[in-house]
Amino acid sequence: MATEIKTWEIINGEMNEINSSLAANNRKEKEDLEKWIKTNSKILGDDILVFGEQVWTKSGPLDFIGIDNTGNLVIVELKRDKLARDVLAQAIDYASDVANWDMEKLNEICLKFSGNSLEDHIAEKFENIELKDLIINKAQRLLLVGFSIDEALSRMIEWLSSKYDLGINAIILNYVVTSSGNELLSRTVIIPEEVEKEKTNKKTFTIPMSDEPGNYEPEKLKELLQIYLNNNQWSSKRIKNILLPVLLKKDKINRDQLKKEFVKVEAISGGTESENQAGYFIALISGQLGQAKKDYLRQIIHYEYPRVPWEKDNFSIKPEYKELVKEILEENDCKN
Repeated sequence: MATEIKTWEIINGEMNEINSSLAANNRKEKEDLEKWIKTNSKILGDDILVFGEQVWTKSGPLDFIGIDNTGNLVIVELKRDKLARDVLAQAIDYASDVANWDMEKLNEICLKFSGNSLEDHIAEKFENIELKDLIINKAQRLLLVGFSIDEALSRMIEWLSSKYDLGINAIILNYVVTSSGNELLSRTVIIPEEVEKEKTNKKTFTIPMSDEPGNYEPEKLKELLQIYLNNNQWSSKRIKNILLPVLLKKDKINRDQLKKEFVKVEAISGGTESENQAGYFIALISGQLGQAKKDYLRQIIHYEYPRVPWEKDNFSIKPEYKELVKEILEENDCKN
C-alpha cells in the first residue's frame, strides 16, 4: 500500500489536520529542500554523508551523491511531489554509471562540493571511522526521496530488497506549517534502515590490486601507455607531466623528493600547491600504479616498500624502458 503521512496539530484539546506543501508556502525543491539536505544530511540517515550535488552521470545529473560509514556510495534521487515508478529506473541508471567511478573521480566531486578531498571530508564529518578500513564504492545504495510514493513503486522496492538484497529505500517526507508559523519536516521509510543497509553490506566488491608487472611486447605496451596518458584523469596527467619527466632525469626518487617536484612544477605554472596536497596526489598515483588491470604501468615504473607495506616509495623507470617513455612523451609534446 502506498505510504502517506498525515499530521495533526492539537489546539485547545482538538485535533486539527495540517495540510501543507512546499509550493503553497513559497518553498521550492531547488532553493529550499535541496539546501536543507545539503546542510544537514541526517534527514537521509544518520550514517550518510553527502559529498556532491547535481553530479553529472552518463544519463544526466543525479541530485545528490553520498557515502555511508562503511564506504558504500549513496545515490539520492529527489522529487518535490510523489515518487512515481519511473524514478526507480532513473536511479538504477545513475547507479550503473557510479559503480564504475574510481577514487580520483570521487575526490574531484568532493573537492568541488566541500573544498576537501573525500578522505578529509569523511574524517571531518564521521566520528570513530578508520579510513584504512573503508572500501570505497564497494556497493551502491539507492535512496528515493519524495512526499508520497506510488503504490507500484513501493511494491517494487520491497520486492528488490527482499528477493535480491538490493540496497534500496524510499524516504517519504512530510512538510507542514503550524498555526504559529513553525515549519516542520518529518519522514518515514519503506524499508527499516538497518535492514536496507544490511542488504547492501552483503555485497563486498573491491578493486583488484597487484604489484605484478605486465609483460607486453613493445608495440602493445606503447599503445596501452599512450591511451592511458592521453585520457582526462588528473592522475594520468600528473604521471605524464610530472612523474615520468622527473624519473627520466633521475635514476630513483623517493616520496619526499617527489612532493618537492610537484610543488616546483605547480609554482612554475602559477599555482599554490603545498607539500600536503602533493602527498595526496602521490597517493592517488600510487593507487593507479597498484590497480591490477594497469600492469602496463608497473612494466615501466618500479617502486619499493621501504617503510611500510602499503606505501609505495623509491620510484624509478626501468632502464630498458627509458627510451620508450622518452619517445612517448616527445610524441605527446608534438601533438600538443
